[in-house]
Amino acid sequence: MVSTNQKKKRQSAFYQTVWRWHFYAGVIFAPFLFILAFSGGVYLFKPQIEGYLYSEYTEIEQVEDQRLYYTNQADSVREAYPDSSITSVIVHDEQKATEFLIQENGVGSSVFVNPFTAEVTGIVNNDAKLTEIFKRIHSELWIAGTVGNRIVELAACWAVILIVTGLYIWWPRNKKAIWGTILPRLKKKGRMFWRELHAVPAFWLSAAILLLIVTGLPWSGVLGPQIQSVATSPPYAYSFGEKPESVTVTEDVVDEVPWANENLPVPFSIQSSYLPLSMDDSIHLFEQHAIKKPFSVSMPQGETGVYTASHMDVPKDLATLHMDQYSGAILSDVRYDDFGFGAKLVESGIALHEGRLFGWVNQALGLITCLGLMGLIGTSFVMWRKRAPKGTFAAPRKATDPKTTWVVFGIMALFGILMPLVGLSLLVLLFIDFVIRPLFFKKEDQFTM
Repeated sequence: MVSTNQKKKRQSAFYQTVWRWHFYAGVIFAPFLFILAFSGGVYLFKPQIEGYLYSEYTEIEQVEDQRLYYTNQADSVREAYPDSSITSVIVHDEQKATEFLIQENGVGSSVFVNPFTAEVTGIVNNDAKLTEIFKRIHSELWIAGTVGNRIVELAACWAVILIVTGLYIWWPRNKKAIWGTILPRLKKKGRMFWRELHAVPAFWLSAAILLLIVTGLPWSGVLGPQIQSVATSPPYAYSFGEKPESVTVTEDVVDEVPWANENLPVPFSIQSSYLPLSMDDSIHLFEQHAIKKPFSVSMPQGETGVYTASHMDVPKDLATLHMDQYSGAILSDVRYDDFGFGAKLVESGIALHEGRLFGWVNQALGLITCLGLMGLIGTSFVMWRKRAPKGTFAAPRKATDPKTTWVVFGIMALFGILMPLVGLSLLVLLFIDFVIRPLFFKKEDQFTM
């Protein structure tokens, strides 16, 4: 039978070990999380930012009774940029310039055209847009390709562990402990004051931060495909005929497409004696199928390519339609109602993450969460440096109970199984802790909470 004294020692050792993992995770990943929170907070307001920055291109005055055909507007784009190719056009109800997406020498740009006069009002390099810059920082830390994306995913996964371990560390263990965990003690001074600024907001924001992280994981490079394989069911919907065999998926031919439809196979247009449909004809036919505006229409790629319409604003109206460029037949029509429960849940989560699920309130709550996370990181840094004796790393001491250490490591290993990149990083952290750290930090100074 375990004595009360032994039980307390094990609880203390467990606490010490959890705190140690929380400390290392924070020191290593907090800088990345700060960048993600800052860039994400800016990107939440993409509609407002782009509306303000490019208003001189997008805002137009109606000078005629009727809009010109999209084909006529496209001719103005081709005349102004003869070496470019139009990849898609944005269809909307609002009285503003028509946006054509073009490719020229491998560079994608948005060209804005007055729909009443066919005058080109401006052009913007899409990669140079302020919101796209912040999007790249948020998704890959400005490190193009796999490396940046994996670092972001790793930081996000470790943020989950930071939240779980932090809640354990700060959870009130008696009635008096409610002060400093749920309610702040603002009269405290020094490092205890900073502890209050860290612990209390962390307690209240933990659920919101966790939700923000989880709803961003579908875009990750390792967990994302696993989530998509489970959530995206049914995998295909079509109006007639057999499911086409295609190595091309929808995200390869469309600039923006709902997450659940990214990997839908793209059907082929059947070549016939018919001439290809015009841009206006294709848009008119898409409108007959009750797709909500705004929606984009992507141009066919080659003789067997298809017109593709995509709406990805309001979750309940999400839709992706592929149309035969000759006959106008709808070859594939996948909407929100066709998604399985998992895909609907993920799409709603993505809309929440991007601040478009329930308007400006969603944006405001997202901004508060991002600012809160940045504040937690800032206060944690101050706490660390105030506790750390000069010239020391000031990591919490290892627990003296090996059994407890292995129990906590077993729990961490479970996180590693659920999140593969965490599992790999655990091996690296163990190597640092047992091999590298002793070489450079001879003394560990334990400090109290």
